[in-house]
Amino acid sequence: MRFWVSFKRAIKYNYLRVMRLKVSTHSIALGMAVGVFSGCLPILPFQTVVAVALAFVVRCSKIAAAAGTWISNPLNWVPFYTACFIIGNWLIPIDVSFDPHHMELKDLLEQGGGIVIVMMTGGLIMAVPCSILSYFITFRAVTRFRQRRMIRLIKQYKSKHGDHDSHDKSVDS
Repeated sequence: MRFWVSFKRAIKYNYLRVMRLKVSTHSIALGMAVGVFSGCLPILPFQTVVAVALAFVVRCSKIAAAAGTWISNPLNWVPFYTACFIIGNWLIPIDVSFDPHHMELKDLLEQGGGIVIVMMTGGLIMAVPCSILSYFITFRAVTRFRQRRMIRLIKQYKSKHGDHDSHDKSVDS
């Protein structure tokens, strides 16, 4: 129970951290898409490094890119990488077995280049639509978050300073 409470707090904290970034909505959405793209690839210990490096190349939010890599996380690594293998093996059928207990890139390389190619192919096939979808979802979410926040701040300002608009209109008359 304690794990779930701290896990939910960490998710909310990182969500708000991304939403409150002082960069353009496009930069955040593109950063998230870059992170999701990298997170879909079977490069387990290097996903964040690759995402941040790609974020530098495409000039987008590095924090959002790092956060986007969490599309693959310890809770879903096995099904995620199994899907990479199934999709990749469907496109490039080779006689190789997949062991979900050895998913790090070095473990895959030790099994041979064939499984790396199969899983990278499957990862790329998953990465492209997932990253495109994450761009649009993030763009919309950040836009809505910022609109709601602005409305809330305006209401707070008006309640704190009174409604000066009605006073200003009466002076102009």
